[in-house]
Amino acid sequence: MEELWNRVLSVLRERTNESNFNHWFKPIRPLSVDGATWNLAVPNRFLQDWIRDNYLDILERTLSETLEIPAEIRLTVAEPPAPRRRKERVSPAVSASPAVAPALAEPSIGLPMNESFTFRTFVIGASNEFAHAACKAVADQPGKAYNPLFLYGGTGLGKTHLLQAIGAEIRRRDGRMRVGYITSERFITELINAISHNKMTDFKTRYRDSCDVLLMDDIQFIAGKSSTQEEFFHTFNFLFDGGRQIVVTSDQYPQEIRNLDQRIRSRLQSGLVADIKSPDLETRAAILKKKAVQHRVVLDDEVLRYLAKNIRSNVRELEGSLIQLKAYASLTNAPVDLDVAKDVLKNVIQSRSTRQSCEQIQRRVCRYFEISQQDMLSKSRARKLVIPRQIAIYLVKKYTQLSLTDIGQHFGGKDHSTVIASINRVERMMSEDIGVQDTVRALEKQLEN
Repeated sequence: MEELWNRVLSVLRERTNESNFNHWFKPIRPLSVDGATWNLAVPNRFLQDWIRDNYLDILERTLSETLEIPAEIRLTVAEPPAPRRRKERVSPAVSASPAVAPALAEPSIGLPMNESFTFRTFVIGASNEFAHAACKAVADQPGKAYNPLFLYGGTGLGKTHLLQAIGAEIRRRDGRMRVGYITSERFITELINAISHNKMTDFKTRYRDSCDVLLMDDIQFIAGKSSTQEEFFHTFNFLFDGGRQIVVTSDQYPQEIRNLDQRIRSRLQSGLVADIKSPDLETRAAILKKKAVQHRVVLDDEVLRYLAKNIRSNVRELEGSLIQLKAYASLTNAPVDLDVAKDVLKNVIQSRSTRQSCEQIQRRVCRYFEISQQDMLSKSRARKLVIPRQIAIYLVKKYTQLSLTDIGQHFGGKDHSTVIASINRVERMMSEDIGVQDTVRALEKQLEN
């Protein structure tokens, strides 16, 4: 039985990400088998309800595939054996996993939070000090200072870190506060499940009556989804009218989120809106030093300056570069000097240079057509913006090594089919319109020179 269940877990690990696996599937234990029915144990009622509502079909399908016969699962709440629990509590592998952090693993609602995302571990710089101060004020007086709080900025700049730091600080100060951290994607999924299983009362209770602080990541993804927006609108009003704190993040300013319900847009803008910009050189250097300590990577100042100077986009890339250097040092048992860092990270640095080339092309096209880069990357379908945008996409494809998907990301998150359509249209226009052909040739000459 144990061996078969371990095979099931192996398949589940491959079918989901590490965080989901550790939090939802790893704690499950097989108790007994009665014919085609497997009795499985979970450590608490919260996990039992969540798995039954969200993952039972996946579990039964995976078990049936492993056994090669139809199987049924019954979930029972049962504490794990004491010796195993003590062993897991002191295991380095478990303590290092955000998904099973003892203090933050089971919020009253929503998703587990990363225990390393605290105000203490957040590096403050000119690019984020206002957002950091706003988040601290919210954590000190939830529901009273800056409600709602809207954080926006690019990928990997620390929005999620600050969002979860608010939750961690509030729960540290008052363990009775019911903090719910949720992504908009999970909110959508839970709503769909609630509607499908006639459990809307439970859904509303969870996010209204049982929530003192709602932290929602990436709210832009509810845009265009009418049912989700309607439910979020009423949830927002219920919490706000009750003096409860709401904090949301997005990669766009509220006014720029296309297809977002105007009522929601208005409410999000009624509080404090704080942006997080890309970190400057000094902040990047400070982040690297702190991350190096966290990852136990020994690097001299020359290497740190090289990384800070050449990796500018976001914190995730900075951290990723440190992990690569740590892996190299561990495998070779050799120190990392500047020459080694340049060699190990040459692909990362070259990739950044390619992205910089993309930005240079965008700026060149914008200057030529006398439009702003923000307008060109917007969702506007105005002809004066669409043609420059498509020409820029065509030139980026010609002069960089970026994939179609990557190009789309650099043009406001467009998919690869849109990129292909843009390239094809420019080629068609060049063959049909001598004016467009002259424009493209002039830009190519500028870029080549």
